[in-house]
Amino acid sequence: MCGIAGFRLLNGIAHPAAVEAMCSQIRHRGPDDQGIYVDQGCGIGMRRLSIIDLSTGHQPISNEDGSVWVVFNGEIYNYPELRDRLIRQGHRFRTHSDTETLVHLYEQEGVDGLAALRGMFAFCIWDARERKMLLARDRFGKKPLYYASTPEGMYFGSELKCLRVAGVPLEIDSEALRLYFQFGYIPDPRSPFRAVKKLRPGGWLTYDAAGGVRQGVYWKLPEPAAEAPAGLDEAQARLRLCELFDEAVRLRLISDVPLGAFLSGGIDSGSVVASMALQSKEPVRTFSIGFEETGFNELPLARLVAQRHKTEHHEAVVRPDSLSLLPTLVRHFDEPFGDSSAIPTYIVSQFAAQHVKVCLSGDGGDELFAGYSVFFNQAKLRWADRIPQGLRRALLRFSEALPYSFYGKNYLRMIAQPTAVERFFESEGTPYFIRQRLLQPEWMLPADGAYLTREFAECLLPADADILLQVLYFETAATLTGDMLVKVDRMSMANSLEVRCPLLDHKLAEFAAALPPAWKMRNGKGKRILVDALSGRLPPELLDQPKRGFGVPLPIWFRGSLREFLADHLLGSRFLNRGMVSPEFVRYLIDEHQSGRRDNAMWLWRLLALELWFEDYECATPAGESLQPGFSIA
Repeated sequence: MCGIAGFRLLNGIAHPAAVEAMCSQIRHRGPDDQGIYVDQGCGIGMRRLSIIDLSTGHQPISNEDGSVWVVFNGEIYNYPELRDRLIRQGHRFRTHSDTETLVHLYEQEGVDGLAALRGMFAFCIWDARERKMLLARDRFGKKPLYYASTPEGMYFGSELKCLRVAGVPLEIDSEALRLYFQFGYIPDPRSPFRAVKKLRPGGWLTYDAAGGVRQGVYWKLPEPAAEAPAGLDEAQARLRLCELFDEAVRLRLISDVPLGAFLSGGIDSGSVVASMALQSKEPVRTFSIGFEETGFNELPLARLVAQRHKTEHHEAVVRPDSLSLLPTLVRHFDEPFGDSSAIPTYIVSQFAAQHVKVCLSGDGGDELFAGYSVFFNQAKLRWADRIPQGLRRALLRFSEALPYSFYGKNYLRMIAQPTAVERFFESEGTPYFIRQRLLQPEWMLPADGAYLTREFAECLLPADADILLQVLYFETAATLTGDMLVKVDRMSMANSLEVRCPLLDHKLAEFAAALPPAWKMRNGKGKRILVDALSGRLPPELLDQPKRGFGVPLPIWFRGSLREFLADHLLGSRFLNRGMVSPEFVRYLIDEHQSGRRDNAMWLWRLLALELWFEDYECATPAGESLQPGFSIA
């Protein structure tokens, strides 16, 4: 696992110091080693977190004659079989690392070789013969890759910090921030800056000697099936699912350094730990955190899994140093990010990194197997499709006339939307009735929900698809890649910890997509087929637990330890004078939350994360400054 950075200048010579400056910004992603290669106008570099082939895996790595070079971030889990195949085809290897596989695979198959990779990755290949650069990213976008094509050349990096120090223009992309106000994150391929984009998951980009850019997609999430596959019954599907799941876990146990697992009180992480225990000779190291607030503490449930599988269990009740923690999180994200579950993700990563360098997690199960309430909510709202369009328009006007304090206001607006997809967008994210009062007019997205349908065209099915299938696809193709996996990557790598996600093995994901919703959702509960396939490995107490998020007691903190911090940032002149929000309504949101009348913690957190990002953007972190806050453990 590493961080990568570099550039290709159309005119001029690449200097090692410029590459080193970019890499110094991501030392936390790879504290063990650094490598740089320059070739006239090309400069590529990496910071390495040594996981596999500790002695000879130094990067950049080239092919036999030095005409193809690579810097690589991630893991290729099927590299042994790829290596054997390439050796049979005449390629000679100098190391036993998965990284070297990439240069020989590129030599043999070019961009087409991407389809053979099984893993998580972002990498850059420099083809000296053609003076061409190739950038590629894994199927779900587990590993980040930013790039900017400017008149001077192409720049890339694992984090925006790399491009900032390289001098890439950083003009704010107002459209990206409008989307942030709606969803709490900036979706691919946008970034907060006009000149910088994110390479799409499952995508590649080439930059040729003349500065020409070509992009393509080598994998796209299959459309979810409406009906069961021919010749496969549910019992057979459970057996096959169990086989694929265990295979995905086994592949992710490859490591030359200590390895463990995050363990919450949920089914997904518990299933991963159970599979690890069944396939490991030594006790699995597991890591769990809890909070003093009872509703957010899952330690007793996690402990049941640890006891059943006799893991080497580590747990802690955490009292974060919130005032130092929050700016630190923002600094690592590099862009506005409003998912408060970043806090426990950071803390459990910091805790685990004291013992291991790699952890497996249960991310992806809710998206692939319909574990979220949003799937049931949208299925229940199908009745709204029968409302005549004329009546919908009347309901919309009526909802607009209702006072803000009326709790059913947003519900009426939601069911009045002209299409099911627009109804979904209205029901998720920041409600329109809040944004309408919160934001200045120029920071509002178009009221027409069709705008979002166009913006997320790559993450939606054809317009006539059933809404449940639409939401299943969107949550995996957009929310998972743009929110959940961004959180996991930034917060784990901030602590120099690699996180692997077996449930997002692409072969397992393709199989999950082929299973109908009826096998995933039953009796008001999701993930039924996953639970049925793996339940014999889990304590019975876990199976009947309601779905919980990986959250923190923000509502309580905003009324207590973070009360002044929140007011100082959101009611201060710096934030209010940005001209983005209504000062009166921000005060109203805070007062309403503090009085206990309504829980506005989610919207207040998003505003706070945005303001902290602006402050960091305006005063960049000096190179080499520590990004590690503290926390206390009871």
